[in-house]
Amino acid sequence: MLQGSQVSRIHRCIMPSSLLRAVDVYGRVYSLSTAGQQWEHCRDAHLEFKRVTAMQQCCWGIACDHNIYLNVHASDVPIRYQEETYENQRWNPVDGFSDRLLPSDRWQWSDATGLNHQPLSGFQLPSENWEWEADWYEDENFGGELTEKGGWTYAIDFPATYTKDKKWNSCVRRCRWIRYRRYKSQDAWVKIPSEQTGALPDPFNDISCGGWEITEEPRGCLALWAVSLQGKVWFRSGIHHHNPEGSVWEEVPVPGEVVQVSCGPGDLVWAVLWEGHLLVREGIGRDCLKGTSWVTVESPNPGVGAVHVAVGVNVVWAVTKDHKVWFRRGVNSHNPCGSGWIGMVGEMVMINVGLNDQVWAIGFEDRAVYFRQGVTASELSGKAWRVVSVSRDSDRSHSSSSANSLQSAGCFFGGEVRLESQASVVSDIDPDTERAVGEVLPASETEVTPKPRIPKVTSDSFISELVSDREGQIGRRDVSAPAAGPSIPEEESAEKEAEDRGSPAQVLSPSQSGGLDPQWSNVDLEEAQTQTSGTAGDTADTSSLSSVATYNLAQEEPYGTDEHQKWAWVSGGGCAVDSHMQLNWFNSSASTALNCSMQAMSLSITPAQTAAWRKQIFEQLSERSKREMENFTHYEQAIEQSVWVKKGSMQWWRDWKPHKWVDVQFALEQFSGADGSKDGILFIYYTFNDEKKYLHSFINEVTILVPVLNESKHTFAIYTAERTKQRWPIRLAAAAELEMHDWLALLSVSCCDSRGIQGPPSKQAIWSITCKGDIFVSEPTKELEASPYPTACDQMFWRQVGGHLRIIESNSLGVVWGIGYDHTAWVHTGGYGGGFFQGLASSTDNIYTQTDVKSVYIYENQRWNPVTGYTNRGLPTDRYMWSDASGLKECTKTNTKPPSPNWTWVSDWTIDYAVAVGTDREGWQYAADFPASYHGNKTLKDFVRRRRWARKCKLTTTGPWQEVPPIPLSDVTVLPCGPKNTVEQVPLWAISNKGDVLCRLGVTSLTPAGSSWLHVGTDQPFKSISIGAVHQVWAIAKDGSAFYRGSVSAENPAGDCWYHIPSPAGQKLKQVSVGRTSVYTVDENGNLWYRQGVTPSYPQGSSWEHISNNVRKVSVGPLDQVWVIADKVQGSHSLSCGTVCRRLGVLPTEPKGHSWDYGIGGGWDHITVRGNAMEAPRIKMPPLTDNSSHQTSGRGPLQARNQPEMNGNPVGC
Repeated sequence: MLQGSQVSRIHRCIMPSSLLRAVDVYGRVYSLSTAGQQWEHCRDAHLEFKRVTAMQQCCWGIACDHNIYLNVHASDVPIRYQEETYENQRWNPVDGFSDRLLPSDRWQWSDATGLNHQPLSGFQLPSENWEWEADWYEDENFGGELTEKGGWTYAIDFPATYTKDKKWNSCVRRCRWIRYRRYKSQDAWVKIPSEQTGALPDPFNDISCGGWEITEEPRGCLALWAVSLQGKVWFRSGIHHHNPEGSVWEEVPVPGEVVQVSCGPGDLVWAVLWEGHLLVREGIGRDCLKGTSWVTVESPNPGVGAVHVAVGVNVVWAVTKDHKVWFRRGVNSHNPCGSGWIGMVGEMVMINVGLNDQVWAIGFEDRAVYFRQGVTASELSGKAWRVVSVSRDSDRSHSSSSANSLQSAGCFFGGEVRLESQASVVSDIDPDTERAVGEVLPASETEVTPKPRIPKVTSDSFISELVSDREGQIGRRDVSAPAAGPSIPEEESAEKEAEDRGSPAQVLSPSQSGGLDPQWSNVDLEEAQTQTSGTAGDTADTSSLSSVATYNLAQEEPYGTDEHQKWAWVSGGGCAVDSHMQLNWFNSSASTALNCSMQAMSLSITPAQTAAWRKQIFEQLSERSKREMENFTHYEQAIEQSVWVKKGSMQWWRDWKPHKWVDVQFALEQFSGADGSKDGILFIYYTFNDEKKYLHSFINEVTILVPVLNESKHTFAIYTAERTKQRWPIRLAAAAELEMHDWLALLSVSCCDSRGIQGPPSKQAIWSITCKGDIFVSEPTKELEASPYPTACDQMFWRQVGGHLRIIESNSLGVVWGIGYDHTAWVHTGGYGGGFFQGLASSTDNIYTQTDVKSVYIYENQRWNPVTGYTNRGLPTDRYMWSDASGLKECTKTNTKPPSPNWTWVSDWTIDYAVAVGTDREGWQYAADFPASYHGNKTLKDFVRRRRWARKCKLTTTGPWQEVPPIPLSDVTVLPCGPKNTVEQVPLWAISNKGDVLCRLGVTSLTPAGSSWLHVGTDQPFKSISIGAVHQVWAIAKDGSAFYRGSVSAENPAGDCWYHIPSPAGQKLKQVSVGRTSVYTVDENGNLWYRQGVTPSYPQGSSWEHISNNVRKVSVGPLDQVWVIADKVQGSHSLSCGTVCRRLGVLPTEPKGHSWDYGIGGGWDHITVRGNAMEAPRIKMPPLTDNSSHQTSGRGPLQARNQPEMNGNPVGC
């Protein structure tokens, strides 16, 4: 039994995965969600903050005491760090194994190498933000196998190769001790602890985090840069997922006094010197996060120095002392200095670059937060500034009492008020084009009224200056003082500036004639060019009024609430925004005014009058319809029969040799019968030997339509039952991708109509996924699992569902979850269609945008020679020096394309260090020759080497899937319910991309997404998990060992402890699936194993039995039906990989079955039958063959070999 498997339960709502952070002029920290419409105050920040720098997992800040604080966002997966040490013993004839070691031996308690002394008492918590989970305990798992009691492993001497078995010459032994510590200070600002030794850095006044894209998994480090008051630059080392606080501050020498630093997600780091020049850090890489040297870059304006700089992945923005904004062109990883400056429009005091190179800034005049609109990968400089105009959470609470009395006016209560008569403005792209409302910027030349005094944020005393200025204004809020409104920004040109065509809007003070007490509310009306005053009743009747804003002066607000929030700092490092995202941060005056006008016009109509009016119209329409139909009652009922044909030109992959693409005419003839049924025929007209011929296929015989991946053509395949057996579909190629999608949608609708299939998939549906990520679903019949004569797999009809996934799991209650290639979790919304399905082929609701990101890999190969060492000059018989994994196809950086035109590159080529067997510091793997077994360390016998390069690409599509943030997953399983089982809470287990085991709470058929995660502790990362029909949970660890979770039930959803199950001898398991009583696993060599001896009293089973080989995935359903994805299935032309197969002969008395039935394939990668609980009535008939023949029968390469593999008994509690 594994110790330390504590369960942490966190009840909370799903935290938004994307937040914009900002600090106002009073040092209060706020966050704005990409899905929200108001600033949320960070209540746990008890200190005033000067600056913050954020990423998606945490946020760093400098408080007014010049100390650095950290806020780690709470997650359902806790931050756990494993401490380990080894106990070493030597054998002697008197005492046996004891702690009496030789003087030349290692320490009694040491690390794995034996060089460092590590007693149990020497381990201390890094800071008060950590806590121990449990006490020390022995690790009894050794390479996926169970050791003897005590966890001892044996060897001849120190150091040597250890084994779990004691031999006659085992003179030394060691035991690995483990203890976990957990980071407990989440969702709270905690001070970064000072180092115990070494000189402490000076007080800080600037900070910036980044670098998370340099070292992705498995290292996952973070770079934190800081600037002290004396102009020194410091780097915080040792920050990673298991140590968010970091280890130590390291001073980085700089050629001058630095005032500000900025670090991007990649390898860009820029700094600003006191005299206005800029510094660029070079030499930043995976093994040197803090770089090697500095390079000086001149200020954008030689006469005016820079005061602020912000960097992203491929962009650099700067602000000079005159508040002008500049954009650096030509910046990338190969040229971090860029090539030149471009002047941009706007006057800002600071600027920040977030995720996807999106840009935020703080305005100079009004201190508002601005967002750069139109920033894309092809246009990094964007198009225009838009003010982020949303209220704060305190404003909403203050205005709640006043809002109730004004709701009858039919107005929307927002933070900004505009009128329809607002002056039109010009665009920053075309001076003659009217600009969109809401893109505002503080004006400088057009101001005609005095500006409120706003001190400059250029020193550490800005907060106290603003507070003193603010306190002078409290108490005279009732004095009418017109404030200057914002003007509209325009993009600057190199030759001249754009003309100002709009006058600034005026902000009116609250009218005193209405008898409103300023202590309770403050009403601001904004109108263009003119000032108006009147009562609330007058404004409700005018169509020019857009909205009314009310704010209460709360007693707990020491400074009151002003009409415009003033900000001092903004950070978008944790805010994921792209060009396709719809943000609710910008008020549209036109739409607001229209809505209020319509609401004002409908004030005189009560709900009762509306209901009576609708009833009257319905009665009149019914009488007219009845009167008109009486004249046609003597006619016979018309029966509609229609035939229509759609034709097109395509190319067809000829069935016979020589196989080649042939130009053909493709036609679909569809007809409807008298009973309303529909059917059709496909025709392919081609010419062979100057003779016109054709192929045809009935629509009701088509079993699946599959888009086929082809680099040069837009192809798709048409399968029938006969062609499924042959593994040879009809392959057609359209001239354009849009034409192919139109044909696929049309043919899919026709096939569904001919089979009477409409609407979303049923709860019993069988789901599958191709190697491309396309999703298909099949509606099972009761005869599908009938025994002894089930429906053949090749007769099943599959239809495509929009979306893109890598894994999908379901159950008979309609709960369907999927995981994308980027480990994002998705839940089925109950819709259908999406993607290229439009109109009747797709549901109108429950369709959402879905994105997926995956990596494309190529290999760089080299051979060693005595003269030059390793070079790209190989032997004539060698593989390509740039190739795929097999080496048979040439793949260079320039000719390698994304998987399909729907995918777009989102990164550059980088060396991939996350290879299974490891790499050296440069990413190389070594071997004796091509191909061979590779390893990460060079030896004298290695004459070839290779390294893998990766490049990410992104797909954006639509489908009936909704994201389940924020934890990325690698596997998921849902409880397979039987035909008569009903459960209120559906157990759902998952594994995160880091190997943590999770249990989902709140999952029901009505709320399939659930509410929160329950973390289940493990001693090592896991990679596969499955739950059976009676809550039996099995899992596979990353080292290939199997585990069973004990005492899992509806009352105890997380269970008690893990039981180690020995793997089959010499095999490492990779996937498990559990049904009603059966447990099946697949190892890394493609062998399928069945667990024997599983009973209710002994659920761990007794031994493994080999069933088949060439298996990629297995899925066991609620009826113990077994389906797999198999490789090397024989077809009419060649072997097929990725074929859907079903195990035949599975009965309660014979759970292993006897042979295989082959379905659709190849090219399939995943299938789940865990939702199919249709149990057909069993017919008792004599078997066609005896049981002995069943044991060895089977088609194709899936050999049925029942060879028991005894592996001992599992360890109990």
